[in-house]
Amino acid sequence: MSAGEIKGTETVNLQDQAGANELSTLIQGVLSQTQERFQSLSDQILRRIDEMTKRIDALEKNITELMSENIDQNQP
Repeated sequence: MSAGEIKGTETVNLQDQAGANELSTLIQGVLSQTQERFQSLSDQILRRIDEMTKRIDALEKNITELMSENIDQNQP
């Protein structure tokens, strides 16, 4: 192998390494964005579940009060 061939091989290896590093950085960015989006959606879902829980609790309380009022009104 001549000196020119060795130098050319080193250049190709450096280019391959640079490409691999660039690809790795790109993949890490995509994974990070995906994780952030997933976390955001998870937070939204949990907030909606909490809101629904509060609404259900309020509804149960209102039903209990209405039933209690109805019982009181129907007693002689």
